[in-house]
Amino acid sequence: MHMPRLANALDGLPIHGDVLELACGTGQWTRLISDRARSLTALDAAPEMLSVARERLHGTPTRFLEADVFGWEPDRRYDTVFFAFWLSHVPPVEMEAFWDLLRWALAPGGRVVFLDDAPAKAEIEEVVGEAQVPTVRRKLADGSHHLAVKVLRDSADLTSQLRDLEWEARIEPVDRFHIAGVARPRPSE
Repeated sequence: MHMPRLANALDGLPIHGDVLELACGTGQWTRLISDRARSLTALDAAPEMLSVARERLHGTPTRFLEADVFGWEPDRRYDTVFFAFWLSHVPPVEMEAFWDLLRWALAPGGRVVFLDDAPAKAEIEEVVGEAQVPTVRRKLADGSHHLAVKVLRDSADLTSQLRDLEWEARIEPVDRFHIAGVARPRPSE
């Protein structure tokens, strides 16, 4: 991963206030945003990942939640909802419900902020099968192989899709392989 370039891109994104991070994984990104948050809640479905994240953020007031984002309901509202490399794992059939959840999780005036892979990433990912949902094969450090949903969304197409879902979005390339986005619900008329 192009961590220095992505960390620099992260620095320019509007992450502040009460922050919710979805799919925090091992806390790599959580650590980078923790000093910008008034409060920080980090959510992930995998207890093993949360264990690593807790250790990485030991001594910080970060609240960790174990939950599957597709079945989770926020217990409060946030100024910023952040996720890194999660949107590409959201199947197309779940996009509308996912963005409805984000709308519900945001405080008035809040924003969704994200980093993710761009379509060029397909050049270096192992795409498998002809499934309706794009899938990649991942080899883990222990040698095991796993399949994961991987929908590489183009900036313009994603901006248009979010507009159809009543969101205003600015999505720009960070580099050839990555995008950064900021979105907010479109005001009611």
